[in-house]
Amino acid sequence: MPRYIATRLLSALAMALLASLVVFLISALVPGDPVLAQMGDIAASNPATVLEWRAKWGLDLPLWERYGIFLYGLAHGDLGISIATRRPVLDDIVQYAPATVELATIAFMLAIGVGIPLGIAAAVWRDTWVDSLARVISLLGVSAPTFWLAFIMLAIFYGWLGWAPGPGRMDPIAFPPDGPTGLFLLDAALARDWEAFWDAATHLVLPSIVLAAATIGLITRTTRAAMLDSLGQDYVRVARAKGLRARVIVLRHALPNALVPVVTLGGLAYANLLAGAVMTETVFSWPGLGRYTFRSAAALDFPAIMGITLVVSATYLLVNLLVDLSYAALDPRVRR
Repeated sequence: MPRYIATRLLSALAMALLASLVVFLISALVPGDPVLAQMGDIAASNPATVLEWRAKWGLDLPLWERYGIFLYGLAHGDLGISIATRRPVLDDIVQYAPATVELATIAFMLAIGVGIPLGIAAAVWRDTWVDSLARVISLLGVSAPTFWLAFIMLAIFYGWLGWAPGPGRMDPIAFPPDGPTGLFLLDAALARDWEAFWDAATHLVLPSIVLAAATIGLITRTTRAAMLDSLGQDYVRVARAKGLRARVIVLRHALPNALVPVVTLGGLAYANLLAGAVMTETVFSWPGLGRYTFRSAAALDFPAIMGITLVVSATYLLVNLLVDLSYAALDPRVRR
């Protein structure tokens, strides 16, 4: 097991270095001048001012030298200075990341809590109305565009019925809970501020459902297929021949063997939720990394774009590493 972990760690480090090179090259070779995008028309017409700004941001240096400076800063936890906000990119990410992490985590828990039981039920009661209902839910979740679903949910439950609160993390007149994490639910619970907890929880309902919709469909389909394969194996037939109860066969024999592909999809799904919340956060005015990414891309803020992309890449690498380690925990054959 230690050798298996060490191999995966070395592989993750090599992939991280390769990802940093790809991110840097893409950002450096994309058409467009971030300096001209940030300067006004009068300032941009002055060549001396333009050269001064390019020197300030290091855009006048050779590509290899800029990459060396980028790697040196990255090794010291410095992702550069945002051209748009004039703040360290790392500070911006730390400010906006908790909102995205909270939303993605709730959406992931919802996807797992709905998708796995629905997939199990669809496999156990195959070709019944339960299976048909699971297929319909899965198809709708995968097929519905995120922006369309977000607008429909807002129009019905906020605009028409008035059951849900408006966009944002909390009501405009509410005070965010004080806490060290920036996760409103956790900080409110630690401070025993249940009014703020309820406010934050109600604002999470609609965006988490929208963000989790596609993942619910994927997890349902994957769980159903894996369970059908496990239920058709010889060890399940032997368990039935022994007279074991159906619930024991499903939960203790078939399900553990069906979890490996579900764990793979679940890990990648969580990383996708963290990285792919741009549309959901934009529609629901959610102050997370998605909106920050959108504004940075619109302003050609290359340091911010590179920093966010590296954080997303690191998230995928970490999730894949945890998924690989979970394989060894679920299947002893992997360790050998």
